[in-house]
Amino acid sequence: PSFEEDVININVGGLRRRLSSSALSKFPDTRLGRLLSCDSEESILQLCDDYDVSAREFYFDRNPGFFLYVLHFYQTGKLHVMEELCVFSFCQEIEYWGINEFFLDSCCSYRYHERKLESRHHNWDEESEVSSVDTSPDEISDINHDLLRYSTLRCGNVRKRLWLTMENPGYSIPSKLFSFVSISVVLVSIATMCIHSMPEYQEVDENGNVLDEPILHKLEYFCISWFTFEVSSRLLLSPNPRKFFKHPLNLIDIVSVLPFYFTLMVDVTMGSDSELGNLGKVVQVFRLMRIFRVLKLARHSTGLRSLGATLKHSYREVGILLLYLAVGVSVFSGVAYTAEKEEDVGFDTIPACWWWGTVSMTTVGYGDVVPVTVAGKLAASGCILGGILVVALPITIIFNKFSHFYRKQKALEAAVRNSGKKD
Repeated sequence: PSFEEDVININVGGLRRRLSSSALSKFPDTRLGRLLSCDSEESILQLCDDYDVSAREFYFDRNPGFFLYVLHFYQTGKLHVMEELCVFSFCQEIEYWGINEFFLDSCCSYRYHERKLESRHHNWDEESEVSSVDTSPDEISDINHDLLRYSTLRCGNVRKRLWLTMENPGYSIPSKLFSFVSISVVLVSIATMCIHSMPEYQEVDENGNVLDEPILHKLEYFCISWFTFEVSSRLLLSPNPRKFFKHPLNLIDIVSVLPFYFTLMVDVTMGSDSELGNLGKVVQVFRLMRIFRVLKLARHSTGLRSLGATLKHSYREVGILLLYLAVGVSVFSGVAYTAEKEEDVGFDTIPACWWWGTVSMTTVGYGDVVPVTVAGKLAASGCILGGILVVALPITIIFNKFSHFYRKQKALEAAVRNSGKKD
């Protein structure tokens, strides 16, 4: 039917109103405006829920209270916010009627967008809190799936309890004791390596070669024996050996013992370091890799594991931080070089100034190289203040992610304990 110069009846949830075609034609992109261009039954039913041609009445199964605001919009061209509806329900209603947020009157526009932002932030905080406390179903499902593997293995129940004892420090009292012993051995190994570097604890043979002190040598063998037993036991008890070699903590365990066996094999087959030349330097590097044993503490520390997960998922923030620092160091190093190159105080070249810029931007301030001119001191002041701002920008984001992964890790440990004790 043709609606030109006619009045049509609108029924919204029992609320009947009459609208002129001329008022609707002013807004042809809205739902009621598009109703005027319908020329078939199918096109009409795409816009309304039902209609009566003889009565020229179109029925919409929507909120009748909100339709009064729609009527006001067609009369004045301005839309006002319905306070009774939440901001997202209001957004859905105006989207249904085809009315853009652009038509919100100035008295309601600011309040509407403010409420919308507050709701989004509130929802994000709630989701973040839930995801921080609750472990994802996929992770729990993977744990349960791995535990079910023991039912098909020989002595599966005993192997499962031993694996949980070694893997989860809070599983039982024996697991806590095992964790305490493992941490103690790691600390003893690190202390042994540090003491061995002190001259008063070093022995020299007739050829001038440094020998290990006997007690420290025995402690080193004891620590390596424990580490080897630990990683071998985890491998034998693991429900999924293929997944074992993909876990970062297991790789750390393997890397912590490999340097010892490599250097031992080289010493036995090829002689001492002094006879190896360049290969001896490689052996020394492998010996220094023993310092990575401190990373074994991450297995027994929820905080260290959370820190690793934070760094893994904060690479964008860390990348931005490094980018800002690189830009700041480059700019202020160039300024300092221009101001101080004639003073012979260490700012001889721009690359030499990068060290000073890095130390200043990170607020370390060694003081080994300092500007002496007024322009150089002003550049140093800007460098220090800029470094404080640059370093502080991503800290909040990284801290929030750390809190998130810390609580998630605690929840995952609780899930492992509960899964192991359900038997």
